[in-house]
Amino acid sequence: MALIKQIRQRTGLAIGVIAGGLILFLLGGDLLSPNSSILNSNQNVVGEIAGEEISYEEYVASIEQFRVAFQQRTGRAPSEPEMFTVREQAWQALIVEKVFNEEYEKLGLTISDAELVDMVQGKNIVAELRQQLVNPQTGEFDKSQLVSFLQSLENADPTQQAFWAQQEQLFAESRLRIKYDNMLTFSEYVTSVEAKHEYEAANTIADVSHLFVPYYAIADSAVSVSESEMKDYLSKNQSKFRTGTSANIEYVSFSILPSSEDSAEVISEIQSLTEELRNSENDSAFVARNSESQFPFFTYAPGANLPASFTSNVDEMEEGATYGPFVTPNSTYITYKVSDQYEGPARMRASHILLSTEGMNDAMKAAVKEQAEQILADLKGGANFAVTASQYGQDGTAQNGGDLGYFAKADFVEPFANAVFAAKSTGLINNVVETEYGYHIIDVTGMPLTQYTKLAALEIELVASDATRNEAFRNADSFAAESGNRNQFKENAAEQGYRVLEASNVDATSRNINNIQNAREVIRWAFTEASADEVSPVFELDNNYIVASLISKKEEGDAKLADVRTQVEAQVRNDKKAAMIAEKLAGKATLEEMQAVFPEASLNTTPDLKLSASVIPGVGFAPRAIGSIFGLKNAGDMTAPIKEDVGVIVGKLNSLNPAAELGDYSGFQSQLTQSASQRTSYQVMMALQDLADVKDYRYKFF
Repeated sequence: MALIKQIRQRTGLAIGVIAGGLILFLLGGDLLSPNSSILNSNQNVVGEIAGEEISYEEYVASIEQFRVAFQQRTGRAPSEPEMFTVREQAWQALIVEKVFNEEYEKLGLTISDAELVDMVQGKNIVAELRQQLVNPQTGEFDKSQLVSFLQSLENADPTQQAFWAQQEQLFAESRLRIKYDNMLTFSEYVTSVEAKHEYEAANTIADVSHLFVPYYAIADSAVSVSESEMKDYLSKNQSKFRTGTSANIEYVSFSILPSSEDSAEVISEIQSLTEELRNSENDSAFVARNSESQFPFFTYAPGANLPASFTSNVDEMEEGATYGPFVTPNSTYITYKVSDQYEGPARMRASHILLSTEGMNDAMKAAVKEQAEQILADLKGGANFAVTASQYGQDGTAQNGGDLGYFAKADFVEPFANAVFAAKSTGLINNVVETEYGYHIIDVTGMPLTQYTKLAALEIELVASDATRNEAFRNADSFAAESGNRNQFKENAAEQGYRVLEASNVDATSRNINNIQNAREVIRWAFTEASADEVSPVFELDNNYIVASLISKKEEGDAKLADVRTQVEAQVRNDKKAAMIAEKLAGKATLEEMQAVFPEASLNTTPDLKLSASVIPGVGFAPRAIGSIFGLKNAGDMTAPIKEDVGVIVGKLNSLNPAAELGDYSGFQSQLTQSASQRTSYQVMMALQDLADVKDYRYKFF
């Protein structure tokens, strides 16, 4: 009875303990995890853009928009590697929204309703739609499909309408970015003085002798490096050593590549299917049912590139013939059948330079025409068409030298198409051609081709069988279970003959570990779950099972001496060695006398060193030494000892051949302008992101 009384007295306490245990059980996963939303409210933030926090929910909503767009475009859900691209697109879209939209507003850049209509159903339909709506019989863009789709939108379900509204928004944002980039690209200008300097740097040549004293000429033991010296060096050179969020990981890989038995089975299967394809009367249906190819049946228009695995194995194709199976670089076996070859609408190839006249009055158009005719005259005189197109072209083809590829007559406006298809031979068309877009200078690069080819592709991937995969997993799982910490991990690997590999400074956002691709789950484990010396569970990757151990990890920011001690110590030691080498060389009158001081040094001559060079043959990267050499005024002059990353260099000028004067530096001017234009968009984007102080914490979630 006394026991029962005690139980009754403690009932309230027992219920409280049980209730508390249930609450901890339900919340424990979140409470104890490194991503706990209870203990750390900031864990819901995936990044910051221009001082604004981006929540997990906002980012996921952006991802979902792009995922749906991918699925609508391809008819399938994205794979995990493709989801990486989708997530990047979503992140970039947020950056554009937060950063670039402000720039667009400042500049007054907009997309008008008329422009948007032209992009989706007019004469300048965006490439995304042209690629999606292709007639499978001709391989060409089918505008009738687009018209039918747009007409059906009014009665389409809300999901379809919402998708199209999102697509139009993406088209508009993409066009705004193109306008912004083009504005920057075409604003680049290089002066004739800059062009002259570029020419002189590339053509000023010196005959030089150079003494190279490597740092190992002085033994490491002869140089002492103190803790205080390393700390002082690091504090003055933090920019060299600033670290990102990274980790050092050890791992053992268990291959799940196909065995010889797996390969034999696939070969037997495709040989059997090849025979069936050879006798098939409906090739498209057969390969659609049996092939693992993304496009098992496709019509190749004249001028289009046939698959490389076909052209590299077949010299002359014959209608109705079957070729293969062949092994592809993607570890697949593939057989092709030429289902049909027929004559169709002719296609020609051309390049053009467009000088736009949109929005201009007659006087302005006349000035543009005069400029176009002058450019045409220069081309007739021998100017390079691709270079000229990149300099003067005012549409997207300018970056490709004006190349339009092969096209049908119906693909272009009549004046342009008529001019190209009237050509009797390749080469420049004699006159400037005017269209509603402006004046075109046209170079015909390919005469009419009319043969269309239908190819059926029977492809089977060589993959590991279930038996092969199961054996690899058993080995990996057993190894992980027996390795409770990093020491046991290394001991077990040595005992069982497994090779332990190390991946150093793995970035938190990386998707690969060394040469192992799609290892994102391993990296997320290291940064969000693991502690130092912990061993992971088994991770299944594309062709491997991985068991990993975390060595260490560090957060983004200024480097600590413990993280970069080896590099800092080497830099400080080399600085001291450079001073010692210079001191021992002081007072020596010739390079030969200097070499006698250091037998390890090399003394060589370079008769054609250019001012624009950054590397001395036989020495390595030495821009400071090259600059000092070209700063010498007279033959026989020598530089002071120059410290470079590779060692200490002393240069002697034997002779100098300045670049000959040119009457016209416009060629170099064009090259520099083109080079700068190609870099501008990327550099401006990086600058805007830097100014916006974009911080990316997505590695904690994905």
